[in-house]
Amino acid sequence: MSRHSKARTVRRFTSVSAVLVAGVVAAAGPAFAHTEVEADDARALAQNVTLDFHAASESSSAGITKLEVVLPKGIAPADVTYEQGPKGWKFDTTGRGYTVSGTKLAVGEDAEFSVTVRQLPDAKELAFKTLQTYSDGRIDRWIGLDDSGDDGHGHGHPAPTLKLGTAEPGAQPVSPSPAEAATTAAPSGASPSGQSKLPGTPSAQQADGEADGGMSPAAWAGIGAAALLALGGGVWWFKRRRTPSA
Repeated sequence: MSRHSKARTVRRFTSVSAVLVAGVVAAAGPAFAHTEVEADDARALAQNVTLDFHAASESSSAGITKLEVVLPKGIAPADVTYEQGPKGWKFDTTGRGYTVSGTKLAVGEDAEFSVTVRQLPDAKELAFKTLQTYSDGRIDRWIGLDDSGDDGHGHGHPAPTLKLGTAEPGAQPVSPSPAEAATTAAPSGASPSGQSKLPGTPSAQQADGEADGGMSPAAWAGIGAAALLALGGGVWWFKRRRTPSA
């Protein structure tokens, strides 16, 4: 093969390689976009930790309007305080986490916001599954977990994950927030044994009466008195009838 032929072959190979690399990068581009969470010196059992969320925009025609975050185990919605976010956006708690939403952002603009968590749980890492909604109704589900075995169900979108350092020496879990605390006080009408008298529950006298054929002692006393009155009236009537009139 001549020198010129070899040169042409090298140039063609280089051109084909460049096209292939560009194609791979273009195809993998959306996978590089992501939603993430960060915090300064995040540690297990740390208190009043501010989390910064960043949601990349992947739409070329619509703006982000809402982010819904599903909180990991150990963090309750009542333990989260909204710090800042896109202008005009509002924070609302849900049964499983919270939402941050408002007027759509400009096309291509990423969404960023911060919240403060009362205390981080005792864990090595925390996954904050996130649903990202656009103005055209599109929803990106950032819910994939490394250990979920979720082949395709997460739509190739990994959940924002925060790795935690070891807890500080002496760190302890704080008491549950007021919204989580279970109500354990007994009702005001509870008996000394801890059981309140339920409607329809027979009294002690009624229970005794049922043992005597279904009547209470007071009922039996009333029947006895009526019998005595009837007997006395009968004797008086009999004596009056036998006494001769004047």
